[in-house]
Amino acid sequence: MADSVKRPPLRAVIADDQALVRTGFGMILTADGIEVTAEAADGAEAVAAVRRTRPDVVLMDIRMPRMDGIEATRRILDGDGSDGTRVIILTTYDLDHYVYAALTAGASGFLLKDVTPEHLVGAVRLVQSGDALLAPAITRRLIERFAHREEDRSVTLHRDLSGLTPRELEVLRLLATGLSNAELADRLFLSPTTVKTHIGRILSKLDLRDRVQAVVLAYETGLISPRGSTGTG
Repeated sequence: MADSVKRPPLRAVIADDQALVRTGFGMILTADGIEVTAEAADGAEAVAAVRRTRPDVVLMDIRMPRMDGIEATRRILDGDGSDGTRVIILTTYDLDHYVYAALTAGASGFLLKDVTPEHLVGAVRLVQSGDALLAPAITRRLIERFAHREEDRSVTLHRDLSGLTPRELEVLRLLATGLSNAELADRLFLSPTTVKTHIGRILSKLDLRDRVQAVVLAYETGLISPRGSTGTG
């Protein structure tokens, strides 16, 4: 029977310059059946560990010696050995300006270091399944605080989003304001299934991993303004 087939354990790498954090998080994940394939004390070690063990998820501290978590995230997600690997940023502050840089580097979300064991495990499993850890509304709050866009982004807008249909652009605009799938369906008079299809096509066309990256791109390209105007009239 299909249900009796045992799936391989989820695999994770923990990168943090504090041994206590690595040990504590490792114990929590292992107790829930998540295999910790490696630990890293800095970004360079994290990149090497990912290339060596090919984990599903990396828990990545931002501030580390030798190479910080942002550069490590960028190298991991741009590298050949990152097949399907997701990165969760670990931070002490919920609006640390480094978090925005990490999201633009491709991270799928962030966790505060005082996260509960249940939330830690749930976050790792959520991100590994392909979802974004951050609610779009929280991502928007980060972007509004830290994004510094040039006045004229029309060239970037055309280059990055020209492949989207008018309906897909409309969905992306509303997605970037923090609406859930159900709220998008209500606003656009569509079924939730149709909304999910549109979002899937947007992510595929723009080569994005998840909704977090879609929200970031909407701001980066000028599709939506940090001042809150979506341009939808």
